[in-house]
Amino acid sequence: MSKILIVDDEEGIRRSVSDILTDEGYAAMAAADGPAALAQIESDAPDLVLLDVAMPGRDGVDILGEVRQRFPGLPVVMMSGHGTIETAVRATKLGAYDFLEKPLSYDKLLLCIDHALERGRLALENRELRGAVLATTEIVGNCEIMRNLKEQIAIAAPTEGWILITGENGTGKELVARQIHLRSRRSDRAFVAVNSAAIPEELIESELFGHERGAFTGAIQLKRGRFELADGGTLFFDEIGDMSLMTQAKILRILEEHRFERVGGTAQIEVNVRVIAATNKDLQREMSEGRFREDLFYRLNVIPFHVPPLRERRADIPELTQGFLVRFSAESGSPTKRVSDATLEKLVAFAWPGNVRELKNIVERLVLMTAGDVIEVEHLPAHLLAPPREMPTLRLASERLSEARQAFERHYLVEKLRANGWNISRTAAVVGLARESLSRKLRSLGVEVGKQRDAM
Repeated sequence: MSKILIVDDEEGIRRSVSDILTDEGYAAMAAADGPAALAQIESDAPDLVLLDVAMPGRDGVDILGEVRQRFPGLPVVMMSGHGTIETAVRATKLGAYDFLEKPLSYDKLLLCIDHALERGRLALENRELRGAVLATTEIVGNCEIMRNLKEQIAIAAPTEGWILITGENGTGKELVARQIHLRSRRSDRAFVAVNSAAIPEELIESELFGHERGAFTGAIQLKRGRFELADGGTLFFDEIGDMSLMTQAKILRILEEHRFERVGGTAQIEVNVRVIAATNKDLQREMSEGRFREDLFYRLNVIPFHVPPLRERRADIPELTQGFLVRFSAESGSPTKRVSDATLEKLVAFAWPGNVRELKNIVERLVLMTAGDVIEVEHLPAHLLAPPREMPTLRLASERLSEARQAFERHYLVEKLRANGWNISRTAAVVGLARESLSRKLRSLGVEVGKQRDAM
């Protein structure tokens, strides 16, 4: 049963409205003035307040301002026997749901109450969902370097500054971007992610800017691009260091002008987006070698963030492991598994070239593939148990640069493959290549991964 507080200095109005609400199945409460109403809200919070404007002492608009400040989720409907447009506008700006004139139309009153309560329920549900999303995207870790990162997020999130996040693959750059969005003033709008490395060059314009129907073969209907979908919210460019120079030039113009045209269109579409970009590459080096535009770098790098690799925050591995154990045990419908002390020591000691993503995948595999409730050392993959290998000095028989480079690449990639259990996907993530690119490179170097994997 919804509770409604009626605030009016006229006893007759309090009684009549209270009787109507009671007949309609609501629990009616009453207060004769603003201070009494605030005390009532404090002691027994209602679901909605009907608040008169003209009252002795503090008027209703003044009380409304305090209610919105102290109880921001509580819907308030204003009532007035001699209201003006100016008063109604003030009340609306302060956050009143609606403004009703006296004498009250009870049909209109009940309809307004129904809509206001529904809005309140939706607002509460939205806050709960937002809290749940924040919990699922929480950045785990309490070592000093992670505490500093969280503090930076708390400071930067409410601003409109553009952000560039750097860090190795698997460190959680997108997680940081989502936390910034969820804690920003744009949190109620869209968070649109763009994987800059995954979109083919011939489709990039359509993906980013959209296209009109008939713009090209196969364009059978209008399509809104990522910029348009993110309007008012956050646009996240993941792995922006892999974006081609041609595409960099196109998005730089839009980021500066905040307008664009769909492919095949002529109308200018204006957008307001906050941009967060991430990369696992050294953009300073990419710029010096001509693969990344300096003007785009300086446009994006307003607020720089760096996400540390897992090997630099080993103290967080036990907490991360426990969180993954709880999550994957629940998803599999089994009791929460635990790791033995010896197993945890091995997990903490490992270098984790794939960072948090690799740890998460390993724990998921252990939860699914371990029969008992305790994960012992013998359940760990072989590459976690192998002692760390020192890369031997590479002796080059040839003096030709091209042959020396090829010999080094072969040696380097073989060592990385061995460290990652001859898993191509995991190795590709570690060395910063797409899986297909790594496979082509290995074939050109004569490295047969299948035979090595079979021999393990």
